[in-house]
Amino acid sequence: MSGRHTGEQHSHTVEGTDPQLYVGVHEPGSDAGLRPVLLLHGFSSSSKLNWEDTGWLAALLEAGRRVITVDLPGHGRSGAPEDMDSYTPSRIRADLLQIAFDAGVRPLRDGDPSSGLDLIGYSLGSRLAWEFGATQHELVHRLVLGGPNVADPLADFDLVAAQRYLADGTPIADASTAGLLKMAQMLPSNNIFSLLSLVEAIKGEPFDPAEAVPHVPMLLVAGEKDERAASMPDLAALGAKAGAMVEQLVLPGRNHANAITSRAFKQGAISFLAV
Repeated sequence: MSGRHTGEQHSHTVEGTDPQLYVGVHEPGSDAGLRPVLLLHGFSSSSKLNWEDTGWLAALLEAGRRVITVDLPGHGRSGAPEDMDSYTPSRIRADLLQIAFDAGVRPLRDGDPSSGLDLIGYSLGSRLAWEFGATQHELVHRLVLGGPNVADPLADFDLVAAQRYLADGTPIADASTAGLLKMAQMLPSNNIFSLLSLVEAIKGEPFDPAEAVPHVPMLLVAGEKDERAASMPDLAALGAKAGAMVEQLVLPGRNHANAITSRAFKQGAISFLAV
């Protein structure tokens, strides 16, 4: 992988609280002169698993893009704050805004292709990117949303059943909850109790994509066999109705777990953002 990299646990405060987020700023060997790209990973993943190990970071750097990665609270190399507010989607978006400014991102300016910010999100990261794009229109240039959904699967997570399972092994009846918890436990770096705090916070701020719709160009991407992304056309319709230019890309044979490794996904995203 070409390019220089700096990574650190972030030390800025937002509303008086340190979010303890691990941020990486990756510089390309040869800069294309375009705006930075912020990558947002999915639930129970990390920037390393979602973006580095799958070749995304290397591909973006090879394309001359400056890249910002961040591990969400309780994930990867980020800390696990004790206060519930640190896990709310609205607070995470505020942290992302501060991270962007700390990395030198400037508001969009006509005729300056290095101004502004592009976002690529996957799964939960797509939800955060959608809302960030809708609220930070002066900063966001384009969005790539992978594995998107009009509803957040975490909103239906059976939190009580998960807590009982962790306490005494009581079986979880809901298959989706059991699958998500198993996935969360597979990564040693995850703080499982912090991830449950994130689930609880998301339940308190459920995803409503129609409430605020990004007016920027969007590329929506999903695996052909991804049941979670079956509502992708509905998201596309919301964006188009709001006047946004929306493209859709379906990855043959891919599902929610392996769509992120698709070469066609990477190539489509890099091409879409090269404007």
